[in-house]
Amino acid sequence: MHDSAVFLIEFGAIILGLGLLGRLAGRFSFSPIPLYLLAGLAFGKGGLYPLGTSEEFVAIGAEIGVVLLLLMLGLEYTASDLVSNLKSQYPAGLVDAALNALPGAVMALLLGWGPVAAVVLAGVTWISSSGVIAKVLGDLGRLGNRETPVILSILVLEDLSMAVYLPIVTALLAGAGLAAGSLTLAIALGVAGLVLLIAVRYGRHISRFVSSDDSEKLLLVVLGLTLLVAGIAQQLQVSAAVGAFLVGIALSGEVAEGAHHLLAPLRDLFAAVFFVFFGLHTDPSSIPPVLLPALALAVVTAPTKIATGYWAAKRAGISAKGRWRAGGTLVARGEFSIVIAGLAVTAGIEPSLGPLATAYVLILVIVGPLTARYTEPVARRLTRRSKPTEPVPLPEPRVADPDTVGRT
Repeated sequence: MHDSAVFLIEFGAIILGLGLLGRLAGRFSFSPIPLYLLAGLAFGKGGLYPLGTSEEFVAIGAEIGVVLLLLMLGLEYTASDLVSNLKSQYPAGLVDAALNALPGAVMALLLGWGPVAAVVLAGVTWISSSGVIAKVLGDLGRLGNRETPVILSILVLEDLSMAVYLPIVTALLAGAGLAAGSLTLAIALGVAGLVLLIAVRYGRHISRFVSSDDSEKLLLVVLGLTLLVAGIAQQLQVSAAVGAFLVGIALSGEVAEGAHHLLAPLRDLFAAVFFVFFGLHTDPSSIPPVLLPALALAVVTAPTKIATGYWAAKRAGISAKGRWRAGGTLVARGEFSIVIAGLAVTAGIEPSLGPLATAYVLILVIVGPLTARYTEPVARRLTRRSKPTEPVPLPEPRVADPDTVGRT
């Protein structure tokens, strides 16, 4: 009885604190993710007041948070949209991966963490935060801008790439050999391809089966189906996150809209718990030693994201102003970076990787909204200064009219 009372007190205090932190972030128009991470650091191992009885429940809530984050991302896209994006924007996705994954891999190797940690840190630096970027676009009133579809296309390609990347990381972290890893990847690709095929051809039938006029039944069916598929995917060593993402893709139309509306509050709740959970398992004293590498990564990968967005927007025929806006908007990292780092922390790979990822995300989730707002005006001013000033033409000397020479 005493333990249940302590649990209710601790968990209630966590939820209340998250709500107040979210309200504070909203007042200053920035993402609450860094505040959630700081809250986890404050009440985790080595923090001000480590939690006791509620930690196990928070861990389960964190897993649900990852599943709901990926489900909601999947609901944003239809299978046909994904296929068209793959056909038209795949070069931008390749440039994005090359410019932004490579710095993370190189940093891990320079730190002597080995190839597995290099693959994980590459993913941390590669993936932009869809949640933060969507909020920034709405706050800045840019949802209707010409460069916004380019930004969303890159985010879609990153989300899709997770269906391939996460199974690879899961197999590597589990210590699977080449044969087992190849089998896991083959299963992941086969499932992803099958789900996309079914969603394209039979999406209406699936949505009709799930659909219900009763919001309670719709919520239970969608949530239950998502958790079931996520659990099966994890059992097959694919990834619960990938399973949830594919469920979201398979649903479309009114079902997707209704599910998005019903699940949004749950997503926000458990996603906040997830960020707190990640902070709980990061010792604050472990962050200062990796702060310099995290800052170096941020300094390198912020410009590479700007270059990615600029190139993709230029390829789409967007004006120079739109190119800079697209690049600056993509800088923020967030939920996916923490999800990837969380897999490594759970597997017990390199202890410093979690603190480094936390510091890196904290830096760029704060810098990202600033680059989205100010990259274009700063670039415009620098461009003006770099242009050589044209010399002012001197007035031509007056030549006497020969018809008037000698006249008085």
